[in-house]
Amino acid sequence: MKIVNENFRILNVKTEEVSQIFSRLATKNDIFWPIEKWPPMKLDKGFEIGSKGGHGPIRYSVAAYTFGKSVKFKFTKPIGFNGFHMFEVLPLNNKQTQIKHVIEMNANGRGIFLWFIGIKWLHEALIQDAFDKVENYFQKDNKETPWNIWVHLLRFFLK
Repeated sequence: MKIVNENFRILNVKTEEVSQIFSRLATKNDIFWPIEKWPPMKLDKGFEIGSKGGHGPIRYSVAAYTFGKSVKFKFTKPIGFNGFHMFEVLPLNNKQTQIKHVIEMNANGRGIFLWFIGIKWLHEALIQDAFDKVENYFQKDNKETPWNIWVHLLRFFLK
């Protein structure tokens, strides 16, 4: 089954400033990933092509990287996830930047079940939390996208 999942957020911030935050993803100084609420993203060799890592039970390797602009990860687990996920930092104009996350994969067998029962919902919440964290870094308001009831239930039962 073909699955395409896209999330994006438009920030009223120059691309260069967002790129600086993005370049710290999966490092000791990460201020992009919402480690306060979710398992950290870890990579054994940073953004070097072939570097292995993941977050929680999701495993992947770095397939492509452009400093401060994009990173593409190829899924290695769970079984049944055949494809990639990626982050991009895209300039819209001199004062606005879009941050984007895309999953594009062919799910089969157990992977279809895992996606629709749990991972899809947890993934959506995680990405919105990451986008909130980046947006909050640049503004005084504290944006917090609420989790839906399914995310609360899944997190309760997965403890």
